[in-house]
Parts: sequence; C-alpha cells; structure tokens
Amino acid sequence: MSGPAGGSSLPSTNPVCLSVCYLLPPHATMTESKMSTIWIVKLAVCSLLLAAFVLFSIAAIRTFSLDVNAGLQLARWEKTDNISLVIQQHDREQLLARFKEAVRIPTVSQESGSNASALRQFDAFLRKAFPTVFSSSLVHHELVANYSHLFRVQGSQPDLVPYLLLAHIDVVPATESDGWEAPPFSATEIDGFIYGRGTIDDKCSLMGILQALEYLLIKGYMPRRGFYIGLGHDEEIKGYEGAMNIVRVMKQRGVKLSFVLDEGLAILDGIISGLEGPAALIGLTEKGQANVKLSVSMPPGHSSIPPKESSIGILASAVKRLEENPMPRLFGLGPERETFEHLAHKFKLPLKFIMSNLWLFSPLLSRVLERKPDTNAFVRTTTAVTMFNSGVKVNVVPPLAEAFVNLRIHSAHSVQEVLDVIQETVGDERVKIQLMDGFEPLPVSSSNERSFGFQIIKKTVLDTFPTVTVAPGICVGNTDSRHFKDLTGDIYRFAPVWFKPGDIQRFHGLNERISKKNYEELVVFYFNLIQNCDIQSLPEPHSSVHEL
Repeated sequence: MSGPAGGSSLPSTNPVCLSVCYLLPPHATMTESKMSTIWIVKLAVCSLLLAAFVLFSIAAIRTFSLDVNAGLQLARWEKTDNISLVIQQHDREQLLARFKEAVRIPTVSQESGSNASALRQFDAFLRKAFPTVFSSSLVHHELVANYSHLFRVQGSQPDLVPYLLLAHIDVVPATESDGWEAPPFSATEIDGFIYGRGTIDDKCSLMGILQALEYLLIKGYMPRRGFYIGLGHDEEIKGYEGAMNIVRVMKQRGVKLSFVLDEGLAILDGIISGLEGPAALIGLTEKGQANVKLSVSMPPGHSSIPPKESSIGILASAVKRLEENPMPRLFGLGPERETFEHLAHKFKLPLKFIMSNLWLFSPLLSRVLERKPDTNAFVRTTTAVTMFNSGVKVNVVPPLAEAFVNLRIHSAHSVQEVLDVIQETVGDERVKIQLMDGFEPLPVSSSNERSFGFQIIKKTVLDTFPTVTVAPGICVGNTDSRHFKDLTGDIYRFAPVWFKPGDIQRFHGLNERISKKNYEELVVFYFNLIQNCDIQSLPEPHSSVHEL
C-alpha cells in the first residue's frame, strides 16, 4: 500500500494504521503538514473506536458469563442428614399463640428508659413458652443487666468455634391514636397477618430462634458446634445496658465467635425496580452515625427593631446549604457494589448489562440511585435535619438558635471527614458545629466462598426459599451487633422477613405486621440454620464460571 502524498509510507503491519489508511481520501494537492494533521485526528478517532469496541466486548462477555452466585451451592456438603421440621396444625396454633402473647407485652424503650415491669413480664413469659430450652442440660441461661438474656448451648465438639444468634426484646413506642388498623399491642389477626409493634422489629427473630431451639431439643438434637443466643433489652436506645453487658460477660470468659447473626436486612420482593424475583440481602456492615449540633448565638432584641440577620435566619441558611449540597457520592467504594453485582443476572437488559459492568457504569448507576430516598442511602452519607429549636416569645428576637443533624455514615467515610464536609458546606464562622456523639462505620464482614458464616446463612436461605437470590448488602440502620465487633470479624445482619411494596414503611411505622406463614418460615429457617452450622468446615467450591 502506498503512503500519503510526499512519499512517506505507513507501516503495513500495524492494523490500526492500516485502518487509518483506508479512511484517508486521496487528496493529491494537500500539503504534507495538513495531511499529517488529518492522519493524526483520524488515528485518534480509530483508536477511540477500537478501545470502545474492546470495552464493549469485555462488558458483553461479562454480562452473559458472570454469575457470582455460583460455587458452593453445587459443592458436596459435609452434612446432609438434617432433621426436617414439619409443623402440624396443633403445633402451628401453639406457636402462633405464643408469638401473639410476646407481641402483647409492651416492652417499649424510649429515651427516658425501658419499661421494667414489661421486661420482667417478658422474662416470665419466655420461661413458660419454652420450657425445654430453660430445663435442658445442654443449655446454660443467665440474666444480664437484670433484663437481657444470654444462652450458651453446649456442643459435642468443643474445638469448633461457636457462633452467636442475636435478637432484641424491646420495641419502639406506638399508640392506637397514630392511625393503626388494630391496637399496636393487641396482636390482632387480619387477613392472615398478625399486627403489632415488634412483629417485625424484632420479636419475630427472637421468638423464631427460641422456638427453633425448643423443637430441636424436643427431637433430641445434640449440636456438634456450640452456640450462643443473646437477647438485648434496650437495642432501640443503643444497647448500652443489654448488648454491651452481654459483650462484657463474654469477653471476661474469653469467648471468640465464628460469626454473629443479627436482625438487619430482609427478603425484598418487588422492592428493587427491574429485578426479577425476590432477593435476600445479607448485611455485611452497617453505616456509622453522627449527631451534630449547629448553633448560632446573637445579641437578643425586641421584635420591633429587628437586626438585619437573626440567629434563626443565619442557622436556617446554614441548614438549607446542607440540604442543597449532599455529601459526595461514594457508590462503589463500599459493599453496596457487591449487592448489584450479585443480583445482575436477575435483571433484564439493558439493566443486566449495566449491573454486570459496574467497573464501567458505577458513576451512571449512582446518579440513578440518588434520585430516590430509599436508594440514595446506598450512595452516600445521608444528612437528616431532625430538630430545630429557637425562640421563647413571639416578640423577642432570640439570642440562640440550634439545629440537630443526624448523619448515617457511608463505609468509605469517617466521622471526621463528615465533620470537615459540614464545616466547608456551612461556610459561616457564626455557626458553631459540635459533634454530640457518633461512631465510625462498622468493618465489612467477609462474603467470599471461604466465609463460613456468610455461606451457611446463604445455604440456609436457599434451602428454605429456593426461588430467592442471595446477595450481600449494607444495613443503613444500626443494630446491637455493632457492639460485638471485638469478638468476631464476621457480623451479618439478616432475618428472613418478606418485604413487599409498602412494607418497609411499616418498620418503626404504622401497622407493623408479619404474615402467619412468614413467622412459621422464620422458625424453619433458624431450625435449619442451627443444623447447617454443625459441620467442620465449608466444602471446596465447585464452579464452572470463569471471571475476566
């Protein structure tokens, strides 16, 4: 092939150069410099097109070959002779009656403290509801901090590292006048659902765990791997008495745990737009938290001669800037990326293409997610102005204005970084910024094929709910489990509660409820989980999937 005018030639062995040569028109009168400029531009265009083609090819291959859920589900597991649980009608009526009785006890926690009489009533109820648990020689029970419970279930092989199942007794306040369809502590049954505060958060897990253990002990089951059950009494007010004292007791005894399973995420059905089928999200971490006070002090005055700017006005402007300038997007820097990668194969095109290639499309997806409050929480540290206090009299210009901001901190952020962003965004020296309390995001637990806790939970979910897709996730709220990070590196937040459209708003909201079928499923889930933990180690993964 001859080169451009001027006698120069292009290397005929270079495919990119060959492509450019075909693009060059035969302008015989064009100067060599002008010709060179056109050649460079066209070479650049071809290079970009070639790069785009390569990236698209890689993305397409990943889209149709990457299934991060494959692996251990096809492997040969060590233990396959689990006892099955078939709940007969008489037993079903009894377990539902016990659950309703638990809901009816108003174990409410609020900032002023816990309901001591209700907690004592709940203690007596548990001993009556689960007589085998409290009388078995395999189970050691003790009260912690007067109202919390710690159970140690002895295993036949002491060399196997134990695990901990967590739940909490207390609930948030609720009154019938709020607009409930049934009184919030009545456990009324409506259309197959049991209504009441605590039906989701968290008496379903608490009762499900103890009911499962009761059934196992009645059937003569003796676990190989020992485990603990912890029931905190003040989780809704940060667990400083219950969970923290349970941790103190376990530390004094030198306990180390394989993993912890607490409440947190659930089975989402119809919640994630575009996802085909339900998804069980297992929380690998939970966001940190910071409570920040903004305050402005100004000289007081009479409303008849107001200053140009008041303490309220200055503070309102600062708050407005915080709301108009959210924290930076951090999607992809925490475990939330794994969530969508695990679920990618359950989306239709073009979402499947995007979810399978977050290495390329993370910025695009993060912009989509931030549009809705429900998904914006996965993208960044969230900012919520929750209290605004100022003024004592209608005709007095107040000397002090205060606002309180609650921030839920993304895994890739720190408390100090959040404070620095607030300072920069407010940008007004007259506004004092004070950290009232807070804690860093929790460490991210493992979720690979060597992760004992994650894989056991995943297997149990799939055993119990074969049509569900399992994925790791991030818990945007906070749980008692955060207090146990010194006892294990693996803490998981999940309960097999089904959330359909509209159900998430029931959490801490109106008309909290759970279906009778779902509560029974919880009992079966924990019944299977305890047995699935009774293996020496995970099997070798079996996978035919090769990632690029």
